[in-house]
Amino acid sequence: MKSTNMFLKIAYTQLDIFIISKEFILLCYKVTGPFPSEEKFALIQQIRRAALSVHLNIVEGCSRKSVAERKRF
Repeated sequence: MKSTNMFLKIAYTQLDIFIISKEFILLCYKVTGPFPSEEKFALIQQIRRAALSVHLNIVEGCSRKSVAERKRF
């Protein structure tokens, strides 16, 4: 029986949007660094999680089986 790979192979690390989203995460960390300490567990974490979510959705979308599934990410 021949083994087939069900996942589409996409070099997501070469995508412009992947590179831009990584830069966006770093920018968010830099910008939120000087925020007041009382925002540490509220606004700062929310901004950072949102930026990271974009980046991770790109990676996850590239590993999906079909074009339709990739479009959801």
